[in-house]
Amino acid sequence: MENLAVVDLAELPTLQARTEVDATYASRRCAALAAAQRLTVGGAAVPWRVVRAGHAYTPGQGGLRTSRLTCDLVAETAVSGAVTFTDGFEQDRIGWREITATGAGVRLADATVPQSSVSGELRRYPDDLLTSPLDQRTASFTVSRLGAGTGTPTSGTPGLSVGGPVGEALDALDRTFTGLVGADSLTVPLGLLALGLAVVLGAGHALIPGHGKTVMAAYLAGRRGRPRDALVVGATVTATHTVGVLAVGLALSVFTALAGESVLAWLGVAGGVLIAAIGLRLIHTARRSRNAQAVGHGHGHGHGHGHGHGHGHGHRRSGLVGLGVAGGLVPSPSALVVLLGAVALGRTWFGVALVTAYGVGMAATLTVTGLLLVKLVDRLEARASAGRRLAARLSGAAPLGTAVMVVLLGAGLALRSAVTL
Repeated sequence: MENLAVVDLAELPTLQARTEVDATYASRRCAALAAAQRLTVGGAAVPWRVVRAGHAYTPGQGGLRTSRLTCDLVAETAVSGAVTFTDGFEQDRIGWREITATGAGVRLADATVPQSSVSGELRRYPDDLLTSPLDQRTASFTVSRLGAGTGTPTSGTPGLSVGGPVGEALDALDRTFTGLVGADSLTVPLGLLALGLAVVLGAGHALIPGHGKTVMAAYLAGRRGRPRDALVVGATVTATHTVGVLAVGLALSVFTALAGESVLAWLGVAGGVLIAAIGLRLIHTARRSRNAQAVGHGHGHGHGHGHGHGHGHGHRRSGLVGLGVAGGLVPSPSALVVLLGAVALGRTWFGVALVTAYGVGMAATLTVTGLLLVKLVDRLEARASAGRRLAARLSGAAPLGTAVMVVLLGAGLALRSAVTL
């Protein structure tokens, strides 16, 4: 039985592994891979033997390189009956994992994996790679000699969604952007073009689900947001994202054993937990406000108003900053590639400027979204003023209801990142 194993590394892990690459790198990696991939035939374990090992670099984005490890393995056994295969190589790494199975002169029945690779042996990834990467770690099938029934029936692969026009346009801009960073000669017009593209890409990146827009909507609606509240969120997002990219980029450069995808996943968990914590404090504040209003009506309006306003203002500011931190906490992979590519080419300050411009684009989208939400809430309240009793009831219930929504959304974001770990 033959096994063609391919490990395709993106720009960041390739950059981290550069110090380990030498004349024996491919052989060492393939030996570790062969030991981690388990094969059983007819219930008996069969070891793999490395026949050939190869390692090559290809140009990547932002002036960086990607790498491809190819291992040809052989298992010395008479293949017949039930076969199971388990890929245990670097189980802690997050990424695309794909298994295919074909038979030459034999028939494969009840196969749990397809015959053909949907990625062309890790050369052409589908558009939904980042949203729902394939994660095949086991395969099983039954081998028999070819008889009356020919062919190799296998289970199909679920349909893969294809990005729409907006996603395709952003991908094209992203390729152009990273290409400018890696240009041999960087002129002033090219630099300005790259900065402009960074702002556009940052704005487009903020439109992707998972950057706290729904959370911000719930918060501003429940807390009677003002235009300057949206500006605070936007400014905090810019600062947090820029600092986050610089910190993660430095960590990945210094600590080569650190997996970039795991770092991003943990930051996603932290962002979700932070949002949920903000929601819990909003629930506490909303319930406290209700009690204060009840006491205020009994002992005088002036006392209740003075206490409620001062307490709520402090909570508003810290809550807005928390939302901004959560929205910019997870660095964009494209921004990381651009920063590390610029550093590798001796253009560190240019990379920092591009990352800052990227954060400004994100902040612009979130700020505009927040301003539109504030206007929308004002209009809805104005239209509801005709039914004062109903409007008063809804107004009283809004803070507590939106606080609960913030908790649920934060928990959902944390769980979505946690499942990838």
